[in-house]
Amino acid sequence: MCFGSKEPRGDGDAPSRPAQLQQSNHDGSNDKKSSYNAPPSRPPQQQPARRQDEYAPPAGPPPGQASRVAAAPPADDFAPPPGPPPGQASRPSAAPVDDFAPPPGPPPGQAPRSSAPNDDYAPPAGPPPSYSGGGSGSGDYGPPPGPPPKLHDWETAVPDNSLLPPPPSLFSGWDRSPVNNATEDEAKAGTDWCNQYPINPSMNVQDNEATRHAIQNGNFNLQKPPQFRGELTREADGSWKGETTKKSPDTCIVSFPPVYAANLHQPREPGQKFTAYYEVHIARDNRKEVSLALGFTAMPYPHFRLPGWHRGSLGVHGDDGHRYVNDMWGGKELLDSNYRLKPGGKYGLGMNFVRKDGVYDGAPAKDLFDVEVFFTENGRIVASWDLHEETDAEQDLPVVGLEGDYDLSAAIGSFNAVKFEVVFNPARWAWSR
Repeated sequence: MCFGSKEPRGDGDAPSRPAQLQQSNHDGSNDKKSSYNAPPSRPPQQQPARRQDEYAPPAGPPPGQASRVAAAPPADDFAPPPGPPPGQASRPSAAPVDDFAPPPGPPPGQAPRSSAPNDDYAPPAGPPPSYSGGGSGSGDYGPPPGPPPKLHDWETAVPDNSLLPPPPSLFSGWDRSPVNNATEDEAKAGTDWCNQYPINPSMNVQDNEATRHAIQNGNFNLQKPPQFRGELTREADGSWKGETTKKSPDTCIVSFPPVYAANLHQPREPGQKFTAYYEVHIARDNRKEVSLALGFTAMPYPHFRLPGWHRGSLGVHGDDGHRYVNDMWGGKELLDSNYRLKPGGKYGLGMNFVRKDGVYDGAPAKDLFDVEVFFTENGRIVASWDLHEETDAEQDLPVVGLEGDYDLSAAIGSFNAVKFEVVFNPARWAWSR
């Protein structure tokens, strides 16, 4: 800051007065004053007009800087040059704070828009790429035109389950029969007997005219067990009449030749079927409880045990109405908990062996045939099950011997007092094929 006037001094002007400096407090008051005597003025001819400005910078802008507008205030001498930065297109006059804003217009490669300035970078007009048609507003992204796809009619595909039969009792095995049960010692004796005498695949039935004629006409023999108590008589029409006494022990009567001989009856072609079947007619004057069982068994079988209790055998027991397949416990219900064989009823047991498609002779027996077991009452099938049905691994034992690769004999079990007739002749069956 200069203390002297910028105007040149005249020859007749009075000398300069000493300058007084005032020291002020922070609150702006001048409580203290200090003064000094300025040096004496030089003669006018030896002093320049502005003595205090002798060492001021030369007038004008620094070297190399373009002339600035004369009207600009001194404090703006070193401000950046006017105009946009180098390489940036000239912008229209705007507020100084916008000198370095992005250049006007859309980004490179984007078509210019005609909307308001704050919409310069909005998405382009029109529907998204690959979207065709559509109305305006909220309908632009609505469902495609046309009716909706046809819905699956599940009510037709899945029938009302109230019309379906009840599911099979796969895991409803009984630990004990609700009526008569053999002792644990008898069960163990039967197991030991089976371990001592394993089943044989074939009884070596001769394939000749006499054998075929006997089987076709029901000309079977029945072997009476040693402990059998009662009468067993062969009839001329291909049947046998039997009667046991009260408190008779458990016995198993078996047929020969077998009703299913593997070398004669085993189906050879895919889809071919063979049915092994026979009936037992209960006398009308029999007591209310029918102490008899119908079954099939591979040979040999313990003669002091009922069919269905051990390996290679199955049976339906009349006193409890249960079915047994290699089961020494309580079996499974044939129909329901109330079903029993009755006096005067005609009951039959059969097995259907059907050759599977695409199998070969060396395959395991369970892979060769579909085996269905069925039970008839007075000529009508009232129950059936798949021999290879899903079973409980902890309760059910294998069905080896019953799958079509072993000979199977009719097995009629009796105990206590019962009167019956075994019918092998198809002409006398209540059921017809």
